[in-house]
Amino acid sequence: MADPASYRPKTSDIPTNPGVYRFRDEHGRVIYVGKAKVLRNRLLSYFANPDRLTPKTRTMVFTAASVQWTVVGSELEALQLEYTWIKEYTPRFNIVFRDDKTYPYLAVTMDEKYPRALVMRGDKRKGVKYFGPFYPAKAIRETLDTLLRVFPVRSCAPGVFRRAEASGRPCLLGYIDKCAAPCVGRISEEDHRQLAEDLCTFMSGEATRFTKALTLKMQEAVAELEYERAARYRDDIAALNKVFERNAVVLAQNTDADIFGIHGDELEAAVQVFHVRDGRIRSQRGWVVEKVSDLTDAEFIEQLLTQVYADHADRIPREILVPAMPEDPEEVTTWLTELRGSKVSLRIAQRGDKAALASTVEENAEQALRLHKSKRASDITTRSLAMQELQDALGAEQALLRIECYDASHTQGTNVVASMVVFEDGLPKKSEYRKFSITGEAARDDTASMYDVIHRRFSRYLKEKVDPNVFSGGEVEAGTAEVKKFAYPPSLVIVDGGPPQVAAAQQALDDLGIDDIPVVGLAKRLEELWLPDDPFPLILPRASAALYLVQRLRDEAHRFAITFHRAKRGKSMLESELDAIPGLGKAKQEALRKHFGSMKKIRAAGVAELMQVSGIGEKLATTIRDSLEGSSPNAVNMTTGEILD
Repeated sequence: MADPASYRPKTSDIPTNPGVYRFRDEHGRVIYVGKAKVLRNRLLSYFANPDRLTPKTRTMVFTAASVQWTVVGSELEALQLEYTWIKEYTPRFNIVFRDDKTYPYLAVTMDEKYPRALVMRGDKRKGVKYFGPFYPAKAIRETLDTLLRVFPVRSCAPGVFRRAEASGRPCLLGYIDKCAAPCVGRISEEDHRQLAEDLCTFMSGEATRFTKALTLKMQEAVAELEYERAARYRDDIAALNKVFERNAVVLAQNTDADIFGIHGDELEAAVQVFHVRDGRIRSQRGWVVEKVSDLTDAEFIEQLLTQVYADHADRIPREILVPAMPEDPEEVTTWLTELRGSKVSLRIAQRGDKAALASTVEENAEQALRLHKSKRASDITTRSLAMQELQDALGAEQALLRIECYDASHTQGTNVVASMVVFEDGLPKKSEYRKFSITGEAARDDTASMYDVIHRRFSRYLKEKVDPNVFSGGEVEAGTAEVKKFAYPPSLVIVDGGPPQVAAAQQALDDLGIDDIPVVGLAKRLEELWLPDDPFPLILPRASAALYLVQRLRDEAHRFAITFHRAKRGKSMLESELDAIPGLGKAKQEALRKHFGSMKKIRAAGVAELMQVSGIGEKLATTIRDSLEGSSPNAVNMTTGEILD
């Protein structure tokens, strides 16, 4: 790796104009392309103190051996040149949305003597009516196949049409009534063109007109006792309704918009987009990309838009809704407008139906990322590789067949809880999950909580080793009398946090005399592993199977902890100081509240005033007075709900 100081340009040599810069490695390959309003400010940020750079940026500048820049006239030119170079060089440290396919459209060639309906990609042609885009292509092919039942427009290639015309025999579609067969004169040129126009009208959203006409014909056929003809009309209506349902209206009918949603973590991001045309969701598309550089949401959105639309001006709708605005929204909007040839609105959906749909798109992105990760985790080869990589990285002597991960959760030091999740053979084993309630001195901070949890879990393990009949305090399943016990000890303990949490966990094991279970901590911000008494973290390779495994463990532990914490917090909010007073049942508590109106007035009341409440005598009033005297207005009696003693 090269030292950035060896190729750092002089400050005075770097212009202050807008421009685009390229970092190259020692072999001259472009590894990163970026743009800037002020080249000098942006480039100097890469040569700051390396310890202040994020890990990905630090890796990039140490991999590079030189930097070059090109001055341009405006930020808009910089945006266009940046995309051109990213496409040309495919730099390893740039995010690239790898999607070179064009969208499929339903096209009707009204410029031909006998118009035909077909699925088309690529540049739009004059004289052809397009409907869409649709994704995947299978969806529009199925739609077209259904529509040909009602609108039997020609759909064959010119060569097939000419052969049928010469032979006097139609193709198979002509025989099964999915083509009006103009090639053999079954329909006139004018009537066939009218069929094509009706198809275009239907695809433009006027479905009701055709279903009403078919319904009327069906009723007439029934009245004339022509049931077979009526059945055909019935099936035609069902076919049109099926197509119409695929394109349900979600927004105003004049709405043409692309709605983007993004969900990501430190390593990857999932992008989803709904294409809404004429108020209907015509298609959905998505990508999962690797975060090879440290980008803000604004920078990510800008790169997404440039790569999705730069070569496909025909895809750009009137309105684009994004979860965050680009760094230079005016420049990006101007660029999109120039590409489309008419005004484009770029904004964030704030309220109403569009905001609700944007939330749905984001939820789809979250699901897509979760599915991507679960597919990766479910592959036995990948799981084996992950466990082997992690074992090698930690230098563990035994295979990591069972891994336990711990996480604590609280709200400003209240309702402190912790979770333990278990992965065996790289997969979660939910029957072995445990929840901990933490009270007293152990709840004072994260390190004390982690020490308490680890000490409780492994002290119980030691007791079970001596006496297998000792229960671990697990939850009792319905219909069983036996309480679940802890299984065999883990091959690895992971705690959520950095050096302090790792030190606390290791201290708990040392105090118990356990020296054969390795402990590591996973710091969320930089995804680094911390080992006890090691001043430097262990950095697993980006996108390695091992890093995905420990990240998934940590996320699962966090989910389990936060779920328990929310449940406990909700329960504690319903509890009252009155619950802790002996002899004061629910009925008398309700009587007190009804008489005084608030806890503040109950707390301020004397014994004589308390005795005025029905059912409360002098002895109970004195007990209430003594229990509440000096208590904090915010004090609550929280049940511990502890799983382990």
